[in-house]
Amino acid sequence: MDAYEYSELLKLLNTKLNNIKGILKPDDLNKRLDEIKQLESSQDFWNDVENATKIGIEKNRILGKLNKFNKANDSLKGTNELYEMATEEKDDETLEMLYDEAEDLEKLIKSTEISVMLSNPDDASNAIVSIHPGAGGTESQDWASILYRMYLRWAERNDFKVELLDYQNGDEAGIKDVSFIIKGENAYGYMKAENGIHRLVRISPFDSNAKRHTSFSSVMVSPEVDDNIDIVIEDKDIRIDTYRASGAGGQHVNKTESAIRITHIATNIVVQCQNDRSQHKNKASAMKMLKSRLYELELEKQQATKDGVEKSDNGWGHQIRSYVLQPYQQVKDSRSNIGYSNVEAILDGDITKIIEDVLIATAK
Repeated sequence: MDAYEYSELLKLLNTKLNNIKGILKPDDLNKRLDEIKQLESSQDFWNDVENATKIGIEKNRILGKLNKFNKANDSLKGTNELYEMATEEKDDETLEMLYDEAEDLEKLIKSTEISVMLSNPDDASNAIVSIHPGAGGTESQDWASILYRMYLRWAERNDFKVELLDYQNGDEAGIKDVSFIIKGENAYGYMKAENGIHRLVRISPFDSNAKRHTSFSSVMVSPEVDDNIDIVIEDKDIRIDTYRASGAGGQHVNKTESAIRITHIATNIVVQCQNDRSQHKNKASAMKMLKSRLYELELEKQQATKDGVEKSDNGWGHQIRSYVLQPYQQVKDSRSNIGYSNVEAILDGDITKIIEDVLIATAK
């Protein structure tokens, strides 16, 4: 990196931090912290445990954001001053040190930017993820299994826990359906960027003529709802079916109808769970999935109304991301309009940069 490139980078980072400040509004957050301190000083405040817990969570989130912003702000301010002094004094040694630290500074600003992007209360939630193959039989079912593995590897890379809810093997290969929860801080905030249609172009390993095939799979992501979100589902609104589990499970499989499928009649949303031996536990998990899906559906309706768009079907031309393995190798996201050449690493779970680029692009 030379002096001109570094100067331009500093301009960019200063602009980004000013934008972050405009969105974050640190003065307003500090004012809210003062209000919370006054609330906490009241003895009656602690008598209402539920409200005190809710305020405590809000306080921790505000402190987390302010600490991150202040760290980035102090680092960039110090860098600006040091760069100005080193330039005036022609201190090449200090300038070289600043050039070497440029990448770390850029990462710090981007991390702060992402933190601001994940400002919605739902972003901190766990993510309930379902993957469904599109039309195409074995080819699409195999693609669904590749996506499933990609998310498992991503969760592992980020120290998130994964709880499997439902898994149905494909007819010849891959999977027909899979649902799971990714548990960790901001799991939904990140995974919501994966919500949509994913398109794969490759030479099919199932085609003896080695022809190029295009496959689709849909990824549905919902925030795991907690008890604070009131979603009423009456018995008349749903149909519950029981069936024998088909996945791995030893002697238990195919002997008891412990698997649960719930259909929400008004929306035709179908959720199912067969992960536990207990029918009651599977029903509880399926109901949680249904509530999360209904909550996500309402969020999508509100966003669609705001954007003036309609929700699209699972098919050609409606994908959020394309993964091309033939005749060239590239992953391209339609929202950020950025292409990535490290396809093998991406399919092995290295998708954080793609997600962050989408979050930044969609927030503008």
